[in-house]
Amino acid sequence: MQPRMQNPAMILPDAMTGIQHLLKATNSGGVPKRTLELIGLRVSQLNGCAPCLVGHLREARNAGETDERLVTLAAWREAPFFTDAERVALELAEAVTRLADRSDEAVPDELWAEVTEHYDEQQISAVLLMIGTLNLFNRINVPIRERADRPSWG
Repeated sequence: MQPRMQNPAMILPDAMTGIQHLLKATNSGGVPKRTLELIGLRVSQLNGCAPCLVGHLREARNAGETDERLVTLAAWREAPFFTDAERVALELAEAVTRLADRSDEAVPDELWAEVTEHYDEQQISAVLLMIGTLNLFNRINVPIRERADRPSWG
């Protein structure tokens, strides 16, 4: 499969600069790097973005993530390997990624209450920015057919 075009974030350099600033801010929000990478992987699984899956798999491994947790991420609800804080972050990531799939409230109050039990506002901001930034990348990479083996932004 060949890309349809160069990545728009590379064509419009200010876009990539903005994305890099978002990721830098996200990484300074007090959420463990492993958790952020799990969020990136899960969002990319849901959106079918192969280049982001490859990139976040590498980053997760660099952050010390185990193969056991990585291979069970798609079934995180059934797998015993994730902490309560990670689970609520993953649930939030799925809810925000699938906003249009809900007929009721996209992020229910019960979920938000769980999020606030595990994360403060700075950390919640980092989690939400990670979810949003990854959804942005996914929604750029998938339609242009960005390659997983040699992404134009990597």
